[in-house]
Amino acid sequence: MGNCCVAKITSSWIPSLSSSNLSEESGCGSDSSTGWVSDSCLPVSMRGEGEILQCTNLRSFTFEELKTATRNFQPDSVVGEGGFGLVFKGWIDPQTFAPAKPGTGTVIAVKKLKQEGFQGHKEWLAEVNYLGQLSHPNLVKLIGYCLEDEHRLLVYEFMPRGSLENHLFKRGSSYQPLSWDLRIKIALEAGKVLAFLHSDKAHVIYRDFKTSNVLLDLNYNAKLSDFGLAKDGPAGDDSFVFTRIIGTYGYAAPEYLAYGWLTTKSDVYSFGVVLLEILTGRRSLDNNQPVAEYNLVEWARPHLKSKKKVFKILDPQFSGRYSRRGVFMAAKLALRCLSKEANGRPDMHQVVSVLEKIQNLNHARRKS
Repeated sequence: MGNCCVAKITSSWIPSLSSSNLSEESGCGSDSSTGWVSDSCLPVSMRGEGEILQCTNLRSFTFEELKTATRNFQPDSVVGEGGFGLVFKGWIDPQTFAPAKPGTGTVIAVKKLKQEGFQGHKEWLAEVNYLGQLSHPNLVKLIGYCLEDEHRLLVYEFMPRGSLENHLFKRGSSYQPLSWDLRIKIALEAGKVLAFLHSDKAHVIYRDFKTSNVLLDLNYNAKLSDFGLAKDGPAGDDSFVFTRIIGTYGYAAPEYLAYGWLTTKSDVYSFGVVLLEILTGRRSLDNNQPVAEYNLVEWARPHLKSKKKVFKILDPQFSGRYSRRGVFMAAKLALRCLSKEANGRPDMHQVVSVLEKIQNLNHARRKS
């Protein structure tokens, strides 16, 4: 990835934020066919004043460049919104990275920090430092950033299909129902990138796995985005990271909510919640459901244990087009991921193995 260096942020606009703290070191590993961490970066401190690991593959944009690329951040350019701020659609020249006319060049997504937001500079810094080093087919590519006066922006590849959340829960011509086969494909790809993050190469706990952070490209390939809450995994003999509880309620593991204990198994629990949403077409928490069905995990858990009951909670949009054996395998996997005890959950490599078997069943069904 080229040479990297540590650049201290000298701007006086570094607000105090109540959010996740990065751990002391950011490790670098070696190349892999399924994902890699830059081997030219040295571990650096990301605490104290706030330091950014600048790698040569990340473009440093000026605010004016991004203002022009997004047509002055026009409201009709907004393609998303989160705790960080608004996400705008823009265009740049693929060779020079200079702003391009709308409809020409490379389409980008520009995430603009809202200065009064609860989440802020530390999340922005985490995003740059993690995605500046990590690379995987199922990670959204960070093209660059803007760090200028009070402005904090991030520039990504544009994901034209939007989020998995929208495809599961929104209705309309823009969001066609996802088939069983496509949902398993997406789950498998999301599982693969979590397995990579948990590996010794990356050693990262994602901490905010949910359907809104799984984005889809034109071919429905899944890519994980938003590393603002990511943490380095435990160091030395430690089995967990003790941290302030922050994230999205409904996806957080019980031990994390209760004690602030964060491990890779916390991500596995969150993956189980998302897998359950994929199976049922229901949100993890939904006020529109009857009181007994408001919490998806608690409502669905008894059904996951029974071959007869599990089919009663499937998304009706499947219309019977699925592998019965595959459904039950996915239900058992979700149940294991949602174990109340962290030690009872599989690791992400085991999750990927089961999902690959389900995908093979789908391939065999289509051939027959």
